[in-house]
This record gives sequence, structure tokens and C-alpha cells, in this order.
Amino acid sequence: MEAVVVKNAGSHFLLSALPQWAPFPAVLRGKVRLERSGATNPVAVGDRVEYVLDGPAADELHPAVIKAVLPRANYVIRRSTNLSRQSHVIAANLDRALLVVTLYFPEIKLPFLDRLLVTCEVYGVKAVIVLNKMDICRDLAPEEVERFCEIYRGAGYEVIECSALTGEGIDRLRELCSRGTSLVSGESGVGKSSIIKAIDPSLDPKVGRISTAHLQGKHTTSLYEMYPLSGGGFIVDTPGLRGFGLVDLEKEEISKYFPEMLRVADDCRFVPCTHTHEPGCAVKAAVDSGLISPERYNSYLGMLEEDKKFR
Repeated sequence: MEAVVVKNAGSHFLLSALPQWAPFPAVLRGKVRLERSGATNPVAVGDRVEYVLDGPAADELHPAVIKAVLPRANYVIRRSTNLSRQSHVIAANLDRALLVVTLYFPEIKLPFLDRLLVTCEVYGVKAVIVLNKMDICRDLAPEEVERFCEIYRGAGYEVIECSALTGEGIDRLRELCSRGTSLVSGESGVGKSSIIKAIDPSLDPKVGRISTAHLQGKHTTSLYEMYPLSGGGFIVDTPGLRGFGLVDLEKEEISKYFPEMLRVADDCRFVPCTHTHEPGCAVKAAVDSGLISPERYNSYLGMLEEDKKFR
């Protein structure tokens, strides 16, 4: 029998035969192998799995047993920050990833966002940027809001200006999430759980506070979990990320996953071109002319130089 993983609590899972929402417990026994995967978690939320019953019905005393993970349409994966050769699958079989950021509280780190965006490009997940806490940021730094939107809309991404407090942008998010499965991800403290609750007030994900001492978010979600939305669709909530390393990506491939670089790279004089030192580089010319933002280009250079630094 087949079902979808809707909750991952480490060694225990909940499954449901989506689109029907009727979760039941499951465990993983024996080895479940994934081709070419060094992931610390062979089973992720969103995975379609084959299972068998260990009794007449699945319950806490007789959970279902996951036997195999079916091929994934796509997934989001990150390098484990403390295990340089291992990685962690955040979620699989997604229709989109809502990448939640704020300019302040916590302060945005553009290289972190750009690694998330590159990963979505690599593994075939449509990325939408959610700029949260606009009730604060627009008054605090309107020029920075405008610049941020200019950078990422110019790169080709949808940017939704949002406030979980005032409701700005929530209707657009609700419309997006009503279709298929949406991942909500981002750094700790950016307001993911608050946004989920604003999209569907019947849900009650944990909402945390910002540490004013360091302006860093606290981890309020410890589990990877999917929720059904009252307006249709499913949403995946994840723990806040404090680090994000790229996985299975050669340095010469990275520029292919910056859409604005890909648009002009064919005009480079040399092929292949690293877009760093070569004469006649169309990407560097686009940066000089303002067609490609220096912020995004600097993120690209940082990815080229990364070794074991994932923060």
C-alpha cells in the first residue's frame, strides 16, 4: 500500500493517503535505500512510501512499517552543518517553496537566501520569496525594501511583501498554498509559524519570540510536519534553519542556477567561463551595467570560495 509521509519525528512517522487526510503511525524497520543519497534521513515529509500493516490496522501499538520510498519528483536538501559529508532532505514532492525572510529581526543574510534559491533551482522546486514583517521594515528602511524587491524580482523571482500581523500579502499566500503542497522555510525567527497561522487560523504551529540580545530567532518548530489547509492544499512546516550548505553541486555548475546569469552567459567570450577573471565575460559586464545585482554576484563568488563554511 502507498501513502505520503506527513510528519517526521525522527524514528516515528505519520502517514496519510493524500488527498485524504487520515494520518496513522508508522515506523522504519530495516534499511530503506535511496540511490546516490548520503542523507541522514532516508525518509522525509512529502515522500511517497510503500508500507505494510503489522496488524489489522495501524495504531500506536501496531504501527505501519515503511518498506520503500518511491521516486521523488523533487526535493529540498541541505548540507548538514556539523557533518561535512552528509546531508539532510528537508521535504520532498513539492509544488513550491515559500522562502520566508525579513530585513530585520533577524537581520537578513542575502548569501543564505541565495543558497536556498540555488538549491531550489538545482532540484526543481519553484521558489517564492516571502518578505515578512513589512509592518516594521517599510517604516524602518523603505529604501532597503525597495532595493531587495528590485534585486530578486530582477532575478526572476516572485517577491510577496507580507505581514503576518497586519495581513498584508496573506491573501496571495493563501491562493498559492491552496494548490498542491507548499514548503515554508527560512532562518529561525523570520515568522514562518505566524505566517502559517495567518494563512489558516485553524492551525496552531508554535510561535516563538526573537532574542533581543542577539536579534536571532529561537527554534520553535522541532518537527517536520505537513498540515492540511482549510482552503485546500497542504503546507509543510520545518524547523528554523541556522545554516545551509549546498549539496552535490560542482563549482562550474553554480552560475547555471542563477537565472539572471544564465540569461546572458551564452554571450561570454570563453566557454566554459567562471565569470570571475576571464576577458569578455558577459556576466561581469551585466554586473557593471546594473543588469545583475552586485549583491547576487557577490553571493555567487562566495559559493565558489566555500569549502566547509555553511553559515
